[in-house]
Amino acid sequence: MDDQPCRDYFLRPRSPSHRRYEALRAVFIDGHPVAEVAADFGYKPATFKVLISRFRHDVRSHNGPPFSSPMAADVRRDGLAARPVADPTRPPSPIGGPST
Repeated sequence: MDDQPCRDYFLRPRSPSHRRYEALRAVFIDGHPVAEVAADFGYKPATFKVLISRFRHDVRSHNGPPFSSPMAADVRRDGLAARPVADPTRPPSPIGGPST
C-alpha cells in the first residue's frame, strides 16, 4: 500500500496553522535545527525565530496556541478575536452577516 500521500500530509502541510504546528513540533519535539526547519517549511529564518519566540511566550503565559482550528490562529495578542468567529451550533442571524 502506498502511504506517500499520508506522509505528505505531515511533511507538506497545506494550511498555515498545520504548517506552523509541524514546524514548531520539528524544533521542540524532534530537535531539528531552527534554520533547517525554517527552510523545510518555507519560512524565512528571522520570521521563524519570531514564531518560536511568540510560541514560547504564549506557552509560558498559559496561552498556548490552539492548533486545532484555523480560525483560532486569528486571535490578537490581547486575546480578542481579530475577526468574528462563527459558532457552528448557533443558527444564522436573520438580519444578515457572515454566513457559516
